[in-house]
Amino acid sequence: MAINTDNVRLVFGLKLKQLRLDKGMSLSELSQKSGLSISYINEIEKGKKYPKSDKILALAAAMDVDYDTLVSLKLSKRLEPISDLLSSNILTELPLELFGIDPANLLEILSDAPMKISAFVGTLIEIARNYNMSIEKFYFSALRTYQEMHDNYFEDIETEAERFLTENQVAPERLLDETYLAEILRTRYNYVIENINERLNPEFSSVRSLTITNSSGSRLLINMHLSSVQRAFIYGREIGYLYLNLKNRLHTTALVEAESFEQLLNNFKASYFASAIIIKRSLLVPAIADFFAQKTWQPEKLIDLIHNFNTTPESFCYRLSNILPRYFGINQIFFSRFNNFVGQNLFDMTKEMHISRKHYPHTVRDEHYCRRWVALTVLNDLAEIIQHKEQPRILCKAQKSTYIDTQDQYLVISFAQPMSPTPNLNVSVSMGIYLDDQTREKLAFLQDPQLPSRDVNQTCERCSLFDCRERIAAPVILQKKFKNEELRKALRRMIN
Repeated sequence: MAINTDNVRLVFGLKLKQLRLDKGMSLSELSQKSGLSISYINEIEKGKKYPKSDKILALAAAMDVDYDTLVSLKLSKRLEPISDLLSSNILTELPLELFGIDPANLLEILSDAPMKISAFVGTLIEIARNYNMSIEKFYFSALRTYQEMHDNYFEDIETEAERFLTENQVAPERLLDETYLAEILRTRYNYVIENINERLNPEFSSVRSLTITNSSGSRLLINMHLSSVQRAFIYGREIGYLYLNLKNRLHTTALVEAESFEQLLNNFKASYFASAIIIKRSLLVPAIADFFAQKTWQPEKLIDLIHNFNTTPESFCYRLSNILPRYFGINQIFFSRFNNFVGQNLFDMTKEMHISRKHYPHTVRDEHYCRRWVALTVLNDLAEIIQHKEQPRILCKAQKSTYIDTQDQYLVISFAQPMSPTPNLNVSVSMGIYLDDQTREKLAFLQDPQLPSRDVNQTCERCSLFDCRERIAAPVILQKKFKNEELRKALRRMIN
């Protein structure tokens, strides 16, 4: 979308319209004084046309302003939020067409009610500032919205992944490992694969991979502390970039490198491709159908599936978010990831995605997530294993979580494991499935007494369970809500 050139037209149109309104002139009056047609002035104000110099002079004379004032790109204070929006990278980088928005319509909306839109945009900017939202976080939010719009299922990438497997004569039952994928990169794409030298480049010690492409060829540098399945995914993603012909790319997955929305979108597509060739839908769908048909909750079978597919809990859960809506009709789900350092009662949500009309805003700034969530208790279990000097392993727990404010119930399945290569850092990934009547019929093990049930909430600050033993913060937001409600009731009594 070529919105850069539209910015000049739009700013000129916004200024012209605001000046006209400030002077109390109608379109008809400006037309008479300038000698330009009403329809032409209307198109200028909507940012559709930019007048030539002689017409700008006529408009400036008609409104008694000088030429330079009219052509300046500086907007008035009242329209500054729109100016900030136009001067940022958001509109130039975000492909609005992906979200069903015609860029021309957006420009028309901005020009139709500039004062109201400016106030609205200013509000959004203020919210973003209060929540410390960087442009990178904005792009990530946009990407999550794009995934949720499509139920995180993309048939075109699934088809390309299966075409790749067919071209390489991969048998339907074969599972790809790091050796096979590395060989594809070396032989087909002439890649050199080597370890990151942490002594020479200590700044890359926490980076999982680094791709360097220049005139001499392509090098893929890998963190030596990664597991075999982590390396397999990186190789698969690299093949995804190449096979899908994605040119504008990230060379690492470090957030600091993201320069545009297109880079994040292409990284998502390449990662989706990697998941699709490593965890084939043709094998995963029947395996999950068998698991759902079990009468008892057997977490070890899910862990076995993760090992059998040569993947990680995160990739496995994320792949489930692809196939559950499409193949099982389970389309009210959420995916989340938490980090926790061993021995610390601090939990950082690092990823969240909802494919659900039952949307719980789990990401809440400066509040304490409910310590009854299985996503957090499984991390405590793993930390205890590590503190007892036992060999860490993948843990899997589940619980039926009932949100006390709404009585909505979710089945939440959580996995926890150490997060290589960072020492003492553990990660949990969770898949939450909303339990409506239709979904309950598909999960045969829900009635297993070994599957625990717990009342939960979003955060301690919003929770009415005053006798909760896990509480670590006072319900200050809830108390404020009650206080305000009492004030409203008192005001209504006074008025009535």
